[in-house]
Amino acid sequence: MRSFSVRKPNCWRSSVPAADQEERATPSRWPVHAPKPKNNPGRDLPTAITTGVVLGAIVIAAVWVGPKAWYPLVAVAVAGAMWEVMTRLREAGYQQPRTLLIIMAQLMLWSSVPYGTTGLVAGFAFTVLVVMFWGMFHQGRNKRPENYLRDTAVSLFVLAWIPLFGTFAAMISLISQGGVDGSAYIVAFMLCVVASDVGGFAAGVMFGSHPMAPAISPNKSWEGFAGSIVAGSITGILVVTLLIHGPWWMGVVLGIALVICATMGDLVESQFKRELGIKDMSNLLPGHGGIMDRLDGMLPAAAATYILLTTITLMSA
Repeated sequence: MRSFSVRKPNCWRSSVPAADQEERATPSRWPVHAPKPKNNPGRDLPTAITTGVVLGAIVIAAVWVGPKAWYPLVAVAVAGAMWEVMTRLREAGYQQPRTLLIIMAQLMLWSSVPYGTTGLVAGFAFTVLVVMFWGMFHQGRNKRPENYLRDTAVSLFVLAWIPLFGTFAAMISLISQGGVDGSAYIVAFMLCVVASDVGGFAAGVMFGSHPMAPAISPNKSWEGFAGSIVAGSITGILVVTLLIHGPWWMGVVLGIALVICATMGDLVESQFKRELGIKDMSNLLPGHGGIMDRLDGMLPAAAATYILLTTITLMSA
């Protein structure tokens, strides 16, 4: 998700000497005490645009085809995001069974195809048990595990953050009611996400002056958040009434809930990266960073969207 920019006076200058900044700010590290100004994003704009166009085309094609393409796309994104996150955690000294967790995440996701939320919950519970036992015995029965609580808690956090929320994104394509198929629900979700992104970015650039959480994400402002709420709510009303044929007020609820959850997801990833001292999850997507850098806000927003859209479907039945 795009950050809500905060305008900064030109008189602000870093108190850190230039030589020290160069020493601290390696390509994969953030200069935490001297964040870059908003007018210098540090990205290759043409490359970022090209990557964005390609990603957009892939998403549009998957939406057009429906669940048969949407599920594989989400599965690939979840696997890639988990690989990035757990690789970064390994570099920081955490111990997680990366390959095993990626496999279990796929089990969670694909179990939802025939069994819906029941399959997801069962897959998640089984994966939690596997992680708990792996942490105790992965070094052998005769060796006492080190940092068991820390590493197990981090593994469970990753499982909830990526495959659990990601499966909700996949299951949006399975919602169907009154002649409205899953593709319409995916479109509703994506349009709200894009609208909140654009609204937040525009409001942040033009009016942003009050930081939301400066210690975590200095460029995110309350003005940008308000812009996201307005854009998300308006788009929510349109997609709920025109695509899903639900009550207009549910569109407002959808837009607000999506923006709140997306913002929380943004902040969580920002704190995650700051705690590990990294700028991007990877360089897999030229000009954008990693897969998780694109999914940070969308994953929790997808969970809220699935819950609300299924509620709308039940109310319209």
